[in-house]
Amino acid sequence: MPSRLRRIYGLRDFHFITCSCYRRQPLLGTRHARDVFLRIFEQVRGKYQFEVVGYVVMPEPFHILIAEPEKGNPSTVLQVLKQSLAHRLLKPSRKRRSNQPMLWRDDGSGQHRHFWQPRFYDFNVYSNEKRAEKLRYMHENPLNRGLVPSPELWRWSSFRAYFCEEASVVRIDELDAIRKRKPNLK
Repeated sequence: MPSRLRRIYGLRDFHFITCSCYRRQPLLGTRHARDVFLRIFEQVRGKYQFEVVGYVVMPEPFHILIAEPEKGNPSTVLQVLKQSLAHRLLKPSRKRRSNQPMLWRDDGSGQHRHFWQPRFYDFNVYSNEKRAEKLRYMHENPLNRGLVPSPELWRWSSFRAYFCEEASVVRIDELDAIRKRKPNLK
């Protein structure tokens, strides 16, 4: 990763953002962790008021396609999302079973650290073609990684909202606009 990462904000672009867990460990490898991610992502979306075009949460990275927020910028959104999720998932459980993987490393000070890789990848999406390309990439990612035989089987993706018309934990603003344009077929 370049030492002087340049972010371009303020142009009202969409942003395709990728973030990975620390050392690509599958810290989002459980249903519970991915469900918590989606709930926190929706809370952050509401707080910072940004549009969501799509998302996918994988065992070690996540990808989101969002508009610039009304409050703050994409860096602020990612900081809050990553900190909130790490704080929530790194709480030691009193009832942790011995066969459950630990989601943290104790650095000896009693502090739990290193849930996320530093920084994140941010690509400004400047055209409808790029937006469709990034959305397709996200939706095909679980299939390409061998997690499922078909994209609709991965519950932690906006694919099901788009193609199965299933309600999503995270509000997909683009779908709301599409549904408003469709005539009522009743």
